[in-house]
Amino acid sequence: MSSSAPAATRPAAPDGPDRPAPPPRRGITRRQRLRRDRVLLLMTAPALGLLLVFNYIPLLGNIVAFQDYDVYGGGITGSAFVGLDNFAAVFSDARFWEVVGNTLSITAVQLLLFFPVPIALALLLNSLISGRLRTLVQSVLYLPHFFSWVLVVTVFQQMLGGAGLIAQLLRRHGVEGFDLMTDPTLFKYLLTAQSVWKDAGWGVIVFLAALSAVSDELYEAAAVDGAGRWRRMWHVTLPALRPVIALLLVLRVGDSLSVGFEQILLQRDAVGVGVSEVLDTYVWFRGIRSGDFSYAAAAGLVKGLFSLGMVLLANKAAHRLGEQGVYSK
Repeated sequence: MSSSAPAATRPAAPDGPDRPAPPPRRGITRRQRLRRDRVLLLMTAPALGLLLVFNYIPLLGNIVAFQDYDVYGGGITGSAFVGLDNFAAVFSDARFWEVVGNTLSITAVQLLLFFPVPIALALLLNSLISGRLRTLVQSVLYLPHFFSWVLVVTVFQQMLGGAGLIAQLLRRHGVEGFDLMTDPTLFKYLLTAQSVWKDAGWGVIVFLAALSAVSDELYEAAAVDGAGRWRRMWHVTLPALRPVIALLLVLRVGDSLSVGFEQILLQRDAVGVGVSEVLDTYVWFRGIRSGDFSYAAAAGLVKGLFSLGMVLLANKAAHRLGEQGVYSK
């Protein structure tokens, strides 16, 4: 009979400095990741192609901002290089700064009156008990998002114009001169009302998605502690929405100089250039209609750089408030 113990009952070797360390696990390689995610990459390839063709390749055309560009006299390769002369013309143009001020004022009104609407609608929809009613209301709200601006302006014209439904009802009761569509003093608020009707329902989807991630246990714990509906919304719901609100607010600030081009272009003549001209329409008429491509390219480049700076500042402010923003620190 052998005196050696079976292998299964032998004691394990004690840990010590002489025992070799286990080999480190090798992470997945880049080739393996590409092979694993090839289907997802193929799905995103068309979107990336469109982004490349229509967003990044046209950036090469910004070279005309540094040229005395002549579309018929040589194009990009044959036009004379003038350095920063076009930018000096932009910064010395009083009309350009008037348009910038008008653009920022319209953006400020929309930021104050439009941005809170999707949040309020999401909170109201989230409080509905009936799932069918919630789905119906949400579908009705975001349906106008798929309408073109031509249709949206037409609907408002038929309701608020001089020959619209409300004007006809007031005229039957002896009130004349009702026409909100041609009132320059109300143009900013008219633009905001149109944007709310068209896009507020679409923005609700983002906030409802954030609310769906909130655990019901938080609401139950708050209710056990004696919190009513309003206190639960203030201490549970709004903190859950705060990261999304900060992210969308940063993006909105960065997009503040891009006020709806098509929306304003359709109504520009009705209220006058003085209150309706924004940077996008100004660049369009100065560059495409007047043929001053170099000046328009310089103005557009200034707008892009200014928007980038606003994104960086807004994102830094979000970091100061404890939110991640567009990117982390």
